Amino acid sequence: MSFLTEVTWSPYIVGIAIGVLSWLSFLILRKPLSCSTSFASTSGMIERLLRGKKVELKPYYQKIKLKIDWQWMFVLGIVFGSFISALLSGDFKLIWTPSLWTSSFGETPVLRILIAAIGGIFLGFGARWADGCTSGHGISGNLQLAVSSWISSICFFIGGIITALLVFRVLG
Repeated sequence: MSFLTEVTWSPYIVGIAIGVLSWLSFLILRKPLSCSTSFASTSGMIERLLRGKKVELKPYYQKIKLKIDWQWMFVLGIVFGSFISALLSGDFKLIWTPSLWTSSFGETPVLRILIAAIGGIFLGFGARWADGCTSGHGISGNLQLAVSSWISSICFFIGGIITALLVFRVLG
């Protein structure tokens, strides 16, 4: 169990573990691993708190169901698991701007927060438009050999490369 205290884990072991987790998800839940719908569901649940039950009449929310389900708990587990991993490895620290960002844009967190918010909006819009996120398409869809997931994954990489070049070469 000493691997739990490592800062980085073997990508081969992690890849195998994700594959086994995907297999178990299909076997036990009869559903693929995915995350992005839980964010849409959460926004709907927040909207329901503010606007009442009429929110549930929206066709999209009827499709995805506004509830805390296995996927919602999966996302919660990712967040807490990452936190526990960082604590166990001794790598946990609170920082507003990582060193790569600081070297290109300075230590002021305002630009970092603004870029992160814009990126999050694009990411959420893209995940809903593609009907899935990187885990849904990139892991579950690819292992099912779904053409739409392969196309989505290629676009994820192209978009990530273009964004990194734009942010760190053009703006930085």
